[in-house]
Amino acid sequence: MLSGFKKFMMRGNVVDLAVAVVIGTAFSAIVQSVVKDVIMPLITAIFGKQDYTSLVWTLNGSEIHYGNLITNLINFLCVGAAVYFLVVAPINHLNERRKARGGIVHEEPEESEKELLAEIRDLLAQRTPM
Repeated sequence: MLSGFKKFMMRGNVVDLAVAVVIGTAFSAIVQSVVKDVIMPLITAIFGKQDYTSLVWTLNGSEIHYGNLITNLINFLCVGAAVYFLVVAPINHLNERRKARGGIVHEEPEESEKELLAEIRDLLAQRTPM
């Protein structure tokens, strides 16, 4: 049982996933700082206050705090914009430059992997439902 666990843990995709989680957590602090310290002050300079949590709509004695939704939506859009413009767009640009020079951008799965996946698909399609 322990050897099976060790084999599972040492598979490439598990280790890659663990590394991605650690790097993603560290990168999250950078993105949050860009949003909090750069983008939100710009929004404040343009639109005024940046905290909309106090916005409340009262309906038949019930309070609907739509300001929280607005604040979270703005934060989500800012984080998305920061990730896109600071990570995705530069990497896409680098990949295009590599492709133009004839470099390897993304390796396709080997033919044997494609065949294996096709066999698995066919076997699953042949299974009879219980």
